[in-house]
Amino acid sequence: MAHEFELRKEIELDATPEQVWEAIATGPGIDSWLMGRNQVEPRQGGTARMTLFGQTEESTVTAWEPRERFAHRSGESEDGTFMAFEYLIEGRDQGGTVLRLVQSGFLGDDWETEYEALKEGWDAYLHALAQYLAYFPGRPATVVSAVRPQAAAREHAWTVLKSELGLAGTVTEGDQVRLTVAGLPPVEGIVDYAGLPTILGVRTGDALYRFIHSGPLRGDVVVLGHHIFSAEADAGETEKAWQSWLNRLFG
Repeated sequence: MAHEFELRKEIELDATPEQVWEAIATGPGIDSWLMGRNQVEPRQGGTARMTLFGQTEESTVTAWEPRERFAHRSGESEDGTFMAFEYLIEGRDQGGTVLRLVQSGFLGDDWETEYEALKEGWDAYLHALAQYLAYFPGRPATVVSAVRPQAAAREHAWTVLKSELGLAGTVTEGDQVRLTVAGLPPVEGIVDYAGLPTILGVRTGDALYRFIHSGPLRGDVVVLGHHIFSAEADAGETEKAWQSWLNRLFG
């Protein structure tokens, strides 16, 4: 049975409405802070696509008002579930921009777990959007995704991940991070998002790194979703290196 839901989020961004529009309504912009690889046809009635782990999801652009409103809606599945997204942009006279997000639709039988995951996820990804606009505005990202199903229970998984990142005890924003991944330059930065036991974010001089644990109700999956803003990064080789790293930790 499908369950109707609506989720609302709001964030103040230190960016112009034009910069926010480029970040939320274009493929390269979305690639710089959200998951997967994205494409957007810039018109009402166009198609928005997100590709993640070889699967592509499509939705239809239902509103296209540059610098003000962008919305898209997925098709309806056999059980009646679908997702709709609306972004509202409001510039402030004193500078900066307010972005309002409304996600609505119908979720499946496990709707409570899905709803909580959506709330946590949007808090983290809107934070990533703010980090992108503050530190890497307009820079194209190399998107890196890796996944390890049934990796480990949360406590053990974070013990392993924190050790690799040079972290211990309670993690807080600003903590120093050092990490080595075979075949890649060393990662040195700070924790910019401490959302444990679900999400940990790290910002370096040229990247946003995201480490995610799904929790026991969603299979104890560990997911990496990184955005690398270095022109030297090779997408295929970088993703392969991170997947190997993840497999080594939870093989």
